[in-house]
Amino acid sequence: MPNTPLIACHDCDLVQYEISLPAGESARCARCGEVLYRSSRFGKSHTLALCFTAAILFAIANLYPIIGIESQGNRHQSTLFGAVQTLWQDDMELMAALVFVTILLVPALELALLLWLHLTTRITSGLAPLALRLIVAMQPWRMVEVFMLGLLVSVVKLSHLAHIVPGVAHWPICLASSAAT
Repeated sequence: MPNTPLIACHDCDLVQYEISLPAGESARCARCGEVLYRSSRFGKSHTLALCFTAAILFAIANLYPIIGIESQGNRHQSTLFGAVQTLWQDDMELMAALVFVTILLVPALELALLLWLHLTTRITSGLAPLALRLIVAMQPWRMVEVFMLGLLVSVVKLSHLAHIVPGVAHWPICLASSAAT
């Protein structure tokens, strides 16, 4: 087995040969019995389909209004980018920048990198490890859950003043929020 890669156990540091596994199986350490690695039940096409679905949901979430407020016969709706523009115009540039980065830029960049990695798996690229490191480094800045919590608090606080109507973009963001947790 000289061409087989070696893997070290995360718990006891025993170095072992890495073997290919059937779908859904896991390899365990010969010494301590801890799981070394798992084989995915789904293929790469399944992951690619999920990435494309996430990209479509992200596009819907950014093109359509996320929330609408009806008060005294007037209806106001806003998209995610519209919320960033409103914050910027209200002289809250730092808050606008933070919302833009955490709600729009980081998720878009992460999706683009994931799609690029999946579409270029056949091509060996020296940029793949850098892209993976960038994806891992961006994860703390992906704040969909915090955004949804803020939206929920706002809806509860405004519910006695006006009628709140969830927009089309509300549902893809809820899906993304539940998938991320």
